[in-house]
Amino acid sequence: MRRSVSSIILDRFEHPAQVIVGGFAAAVLVGTGLLLLPAATESGEPARLIDALFTATSAVCVTGLVVVDSGTHWSVFGEVVIALLIQVGGLGIMTLGTLFALSISGRLGLRARMLAQAETKTLQMSDVRRVVRNIVLLTLGVEAAAAVVLTARFMIGYGEPFGRAVYLGVFHAVSAFNNAGFALWPDGLIRFNSDPWILTTISVAVIIGGLGFPVLFELRRNWRRPGRWTVLTRITVAVTVILLAGGTLVFLATEFRNPRTLAPMSGGNQLLNAFFTAVMPRTAGFNSIDIAGMYPSSWLATDVLMFIGGGSAGTAGGIKVTTFGLLAFVIWAELRGEPSVNVGHRQLPGQLQRQAITIALVSLGTVAAATYLLLVLSPHSLDQVLFEAVSAFATVGLSTGITAQFDTAGHALLTLLMFVGRVGPLTLGTALALRTRVRRYELPEERPLVG
Repeated sequence: MRRSVSSIILDRFEHPAQVIVGGFAAAVLVGTGLLLLPAATESGEPARLIDALFTATSAVCVTGLVVVDSGTHWSVFGEVVIALLIQVGGLGIMTLGTLFALSISGRLGLRARMLAQAETKTLQMSDVRRVVRNIVLLTLGVEAAAAVVLTARFMIGYGEPFGRAVYLGVFHAVSAFNNAGFALWPDGLIRFNSDPWILTTISVAVIIGGLGFPVLFELRRNWRRPGRWTVLTRITVAVTVILLAGGTLVFLATEFRNPRTLAPMSGGNQLLNAFFTAVMPRTAGFNSIDIAGMYPSSWLATDVLMFIGGGSAGTAGGIKVTTFGLLAFVIWAELRGEPSVNVGHRQLPGQLQRQAITIALVSLGTVAAATYLLLVLSPHSLDQVLFEAVSAFATVGLSTGITAQFDTAGHALLTLLMFVGRVGPLTLGTALALRTRVRRYELPEERPLVG
């Protein structure tokens, strides 16, 4: 008798949250232990516990926030550990997200075109292995392509020796595809803000990693036939394009006269860096301009982009573009007085709408609470602290430069926020989707005033 992937997964793990939280916590603890070794630092002295814990959490949760300069504080061994933690975190996110998406799809009886000529509710364990294998191959393939371009550019354009160029290329390719945002220079990528080869390569890797495996797989098979795309792919692609284009225009219009960011650049470089700055809140965390020098209005725009994040079952964080897109359709339907919410030729079930609202409001509440606590623990302004809180929760890694200035309590809070921001939405989304109850009666309706 054939067993579905949902029954295989759910029989083995009754509570998916245990798998997600336990797996990421274990990776963070192992990474912390490795970074505490004397060999992990340039000085040969053991790192502080909070620094090792913060860095390991930031790497596993593919965030990119740092309390010490990655390129000068950590040794080659420490940097390799960080890269491996990023890879483990990115693969874990994509794999767990995709497998639980399969599980949810089979549990609710929905079709998901992730495997050719197969329905998710009839997938076997061999198909699960195929999904995991394809995720690994996709990850390594994109990282290898990005690493080749970056390596060549570091050698030809900057005179780096072959070994050093390969090291830099591989590290930043892994960091980019997994939306981690770790860079090995104190100024991030500001020194390359006039180099389209590096900025474009990293941007493409970030976008691909942030789309999510289910969307990437479907685009590979049906990129010429948008009419056959699932609702997930349609929303992810549409919202991603809108946010990238809108973000580029906003940053270009806001910052082009700012002498600390875009004003000293030529017109072409201004456009390139505005686009790069719009891509990074998806949630990569690289910067080609001085984030601390941006106008507060640009910080606010970045907050919004970071909070939304990238695609589901991808390496990006945030509440996800699918959640944001679904809420936009809910609002549009309500404004038009429609009895149901439709996307294309598909109707969205009420349960899915409630899940999107729940994830968005819980995430908003978490950010608000964290912002309040950080304000209590630090002397920094509201716009700076809010930026830091959103960046940590959405696992972005961008900062106005105040991360290292928090005390131990502030760093501990940011560490917890990164962890919650990474595992929270995935855990909550999975739990809500799998938590279905059948009620055999309905209560009388009453309509309280709204608004």
